Amino acid sequence: MPPRPVEEVDLDSLLALVADNLGYTCSFAPDDGGTLTLEGPRTVVVRLAGLRAEARRRSREDWPMLVSEHLSHTLDAADEPLDACDLDQVRSLLRTRIQLDEDLGSSHVVGRHLTADLVEVLTIKYGATARPVRPEEVGCWPITAAQALDLALENVRQDERLSVTEDDLGGVAIRRLSGPTASAAAHLRRLADYLPIPSDGVLVALPDPATLIVHPVESIGVVRAIERLRLFAQREFDLGVGAGALSSQVYWWHDGRLRLIRSDLVNHDGQTRLVVAPPPEFARVLANLAVRSDGEGATG
Repeated sequence: MPPRPVEEVDLDSLLALVADNLGYTCSFAPDDGGTLTLEGPRTVVVRLAGLRAEARRRSREDWPMLVSEHLSHTLDAADEPLDACDLDQVRSLLRTRIQLDEDLGSSHVVGRHLTADLVEVLTIKYGATARPVRPEEVGCWPITAAQALDLALENVRQDERLSVTEDDLGGVAIRRLSGPTASAAAHLRRLADYLPIPSDGVLVALPDPATLIVHPVESIGVVRAIERLRLFAQREFDLGVGAGALSSQVYWWHDGRLRLIRSDLVNHDGQTRLVVAPPPEFARVLANLAVRSDGEGATG
């Protein structure tokens, strides 16, 4: 048998050290070292393929924390009904949920950014609870992280159908799409299944992971709609703080992409006004809508 790479030997030494600190003795599978058996307060088998793959992507300075988190997580998850490192066991349980990037902190999760502030996170749903999937777990699967996220989105789509209700915000027509779980916002990518999407897209507010508030971008009246949606999203967000609030901002969904329409509530001389800083692409849409509106007014 050829000698093992020094990196694997070093990682195994670190695994043994961390296991000892956790109060466990350990032994590696004699054939390929693909698993580690922890013996102590309980007996737990740890799969290592995903951990080794993740370690190769990280600097050595990250290894102690990576190994410590992986072993601690494996011990915490030992009572779960299925092995998250086995895709065949958890395939039907994969879901996604949208979270604020700042809420993730230093957590190592599998996800992709929808915008700079919103992340689509891969989760495993056990009954009424769901937890994020760790990169080391996905590293054991025969598919990529992107493919796993797409699989989870399809599970969400098949799992639930959102309800759609129409409402009015001070003369601005909106549609509220809501579902029974925190995965409802994942239906954003399937928005066309629920309503016609104009060529210029739609405004979207996501005050919580179970709700989408939508307004079509069809006329210059969208400027007023941004204000109404922003105030509405802020109010619902404030009510939901501590109970799963997501975002108080307004976004633009267009061509399969979500973009933040930055809008801040500014207090000046005792009055509150909204300062909007749209992304360049949306600013061009507004300019075109304004020209179109002027043309229609002149024609009339």
